[in-house]
Amino acid sequence: MTANQILSDLLGRYPALAACRTEIEAAHALLRDTFSADGKLLIAGNGGSASDANHIVGELMKGFLKKRPVAHEFAKRLEKNDPVRGEKLKNSLQGALPAIALSVHGSLLTAFMNDADPDAVFAQQVYGYGKKGDVLLCISTSGNSENLVLAALTAAAKEMRVLLLTGESGGRLAPLSDLAIRVPATDTHVIQELHLPIYHALCGMLESDFFEV
Repeated sequence: MTANQILSDLLGRYPALAACRTEIEAAHALLRDTFSADGKLLIAGNGGSASDANHIVGELMKGFLKKRPVAHEFAKRLEKNDPVRGEKLKNSLQGALPAIALSVHGSLLTAFMNDADPDAVFAQQVYGYGKKGDVLLCISTSGNSENLVLAALTAAAKEMRVLLLTGESGGRLAPLSDLAIRVPATDTHVIQELHLPIYHALCGMLESDFFEV
């Protein structure tokens, strides 16, 4: 399926998200351009949104709807370096779009929270990992999480773009974001239920841009 087909399928299954169509298209274009320019995606969220961040990384860093075989020239280099293990790697590795979830580094998170500032725990990772041209995706049902606000401010100072996936109000994060996808819901669990099909569609759309098989 093409990116347009994936988006049309999403809106057919979730008509309520038609109100977000323009923002979803813009998010797709932003991420496509970022990966095309060798940028990466950093993703931050709390609680269920932290799980969503991990989920997105899982879809981008390996095959999602496609198998994504490695490039022919890279496969040849693997085989040249070690014919046996290279053959195994050639058949095992899958094309990846670089994405990092900021909620999974337990030792770093707890050390920084204990030694420095718990509210700046994501900001520290944005400062360490991020570079100009990267994107920070903040996932927040309320849009008001202080640790995400500080991460967004840090991303802006690094000349990164900030993408927000949130609820109807957008909260304090909305004005700090370059682009906000606000799903038409106010209850936390409903917002979360609408976030998943959006990021699944975005992952599928990006995969269709970069991988043929």
